[in-house]
Amino acid sequence: MTRDLILVGLSLFTWGLGETAFLSFQPLYLQQLGADPLRIGAIIGSYGLAASLVHIPAGYLADKIGRRPMMWAAWIIGALTTWGMALATSLPIFVTAMLVYSMTTFVVAPLNSYVASASGKWSVGRMLTLISACFNAGAILGPLLGGTIGERYGYRAIFLFAASLFLLSTAIILLIRSQPTDSPQQEEKGDNLFKNQPFLIFIFAYFFATFAMYLPQPLSPNYLQNEQALNLAQIGQLYSLNGLGIVALNLILGQLNARLGFLLGQVAVWVFALLLWKGNGIPVYAIAYFLLGGFRAARSLAIAHIRSIIKKSNMGLAFGFAETTTALALFLAPPLAGYLYGVRPASVFIVSLVVITISLLFSAALSTQLLFSKKVKDNLPSEEVV
Repeated sequence: MTRDLILVGLSLFTWGLGETAFLSFQPLYLQQLGADPLRIGAIIGSYGLAASLVHIPAGYLADKIGRRPMMWAAWIIGALTTWGMALATSLPIFVTAMLVYSMTTFVVAPLNSYVASASGKWSVGRMLTLISACFNAGAILGPLLGGTIGERYGYRAIFLFAASLFLLSTAIILLIRSQPTDSPQQEEKGDNLFKNQPFLIFIFAYFFATFAMYLPQPLSPNYLQNEQALNLAQIGQLYSLNGLGIVALNLILGQLNARLGFLLGQVAVWVFALLLWKGNGIPVYAIAYFLLGGFRAARSLAIAHIRSIIKKSNMGLAFGFAETTTALALFLAPPLAGYLYGVRPASVFIVSLVVITISLLFSAALSTQLLFSKKVKDNLPSEEVV
């Protein structure tokens, strides 16, 4: 790894430690601030909607003005809005800061472009999953620390802890060097992203898979606390195991073909939903949250596959478009989860199993080229990276 990628990895580790310290407990804090399950689902869904507005512009700007300025902006805004959540005294103020924080996800497309451009001899899939593993190495300890802090000092202390870590993470990311932008004139003709049929087909599959895999997640902490009587420390331990699972599954699946890893990540989340529905006790839930790491691994490998079917000069825009579809899925899934939870808590996981199964069948059809034409191969960029 280069100096810059080491710095990115260190900064992401620190950010992952802070973000997962509070993110795991956001639904419970919203509940404490007065939101019911349906409202919690709507708020978390709005988080995804706010994020969906920024990815395409950020990806476009990353292609035009550079990736580093966009990364710097996201880190600084994220740190400031976390302080806003930490100091909020009411639900409206907290939600406002939370939604602005959600918009810093615009960093994903510039960050992925930065990493892909610096991958060198490594495949893009391997490098993206490794960088994701750096973030999620921090996520191993984050929920555990957050749960312990929350039990002893209350929810606000969790956010103060995270906001302090974000200052360190921001200081590290400010040390990375700039990369040159890629001019379309350097590419072959015919690089119109929205005429790229393999890209458009896969984007639809990616959207549906993200929706399916996220559906069982937003209300799972509430389910464990309200229905299974787990306390904050126990839930924090489960999310720490989730961080471990993300690291392990990123490193394992990242060695595979991107499309195969994308499928296996979905299978892991399917098992997560099954175990939360039918399982009972900490050991079973521990296995479930470890396997939930397949969600992040599947997303990284989907981006790696997208890189293999687009031109380099379109990389930021394509990644931004992919992240917008992800944000839309994250917007649509939580309200449905909240509704299902209100009707019958376990129904969230039953419906999720059905939807993930449909997604797997569709994704498998793409992987076996039942829905891909020979044009997939014809559209591969000159540098095959996956």
